Amino acid sequence: MRLTGIDIARFMAFTGMVLVNFRIAAHVDAGADLPSLLTNSLEGRAAALFVVLAGIGFTLGHASGRQPWHLSLRRAVFLFIIGMMDMVIFDADILHFYALYFLIGMLFTRISNRGLLIGAGAIMLIGYIALFVFDYEHGWDFETLKYADFWTIPGFLRNSLYNGWHPVFPWAAFLLIGMWVGRLDLATPRIQLRLLIWGTVTTVATWAFSAGLIRLDTEFTDIVSIHPIPPTPFYILAGSGTALATLGLILLITPALDHLRLGNFLAAPGKMSLTLYMAHIYLGMGTLEGFGKLDGSLSTGAVFMTSLAFCAIAALFARLWFCKFKRGPLEGLMRLTTEGKVR
Repeated sequence: MRLTGIDIARFMAFTGMVLVNFRIAAHVDAGADLPSLLTNSLEGRAAALFVVLAGIGFTLGHASGRQPWHLSLRRAVFLFIIGMMDMVIFDADILHFYALYFLIGMLFTRISNRGLLIGAGAIMLIGYIALFVFDYEHGWDFETLKYADFWTIPGFLRNSLYNGWHPVFPWAAFLLIGMWVGRLDLATPRIQLRLLIWGTVTTVATWAFSAGLIRLDTEFTDIVSIHPIPPTPFYILAGSGTALATLGLILLITPALDHLRLGNFLAAPGKMSLTLYMAHIYLGMGTLEGFGKLDGSLSTGAVFMTSLAFCAIAALFARLWFCKFKRGPLEGLMRLTTEGKVR
């Protein structure tokens, strides 16, 4: 049984990612205005929700028997290829990282619930140790947000494993946490409420603990921050808490959205998030570049409204698309190339 709320949550994650990526691409500095504050709060959180949801989908696919290990491997290869193609023009691509997360996930499909959480903790710890052992800034020019040697083997491994935009260590922990959540009875309001409560408690407690340590000594900032760069365990915990609270809330209100006939409209773009992810780069950012608006000339408010407009158009397109087709364009291509099936 497919839960509409999960697809809605995926669309919410997509919207958050568009808000963040459009602002970064437009080279707009964050200010103290409301659009900036909202977008700031989504940095690292929208992508984290995406990966947690991927973990849930990973578990549900394997639980149903529809996703044997070799299918997961083929899908990982597909995502890696289009992700690397995307990297040619968009340095912050996450798809090739997804492929690496899935390889990790395949190792944990038969592991117990406790084992999944221990694995997530181990991945966080490895990523944390890497921050102290290696030079996190190696390869980066943070002024231009360019990575010097990504297309070399050492640079690719360094970027992918510990200092890229979404490195395996510790980002793969989000996938394992999502796999654990996917084993819960998400259709039960009691579980949904627990996700909301415990996700909120985890986020607030992690934020308070991090802020307290930084207040004691600002030199702790980089190693206890809940910001995504560098990704400390505090960030992973806060990001996971936000993701679980968001998912719980959306699942709880989905019946009300269905009553208002909004459920299917909001879920449709979540079902084709791969297609829309690529569209927000090639069509969304491409259009802005065509009009010469990626030079920092837009205000934060203009970028914010442009992002929301793009997401609204994407939702409408998805709803119309599913009136005729069962899967999104890239989702269908992935199924064709990995399973040899169109439907």
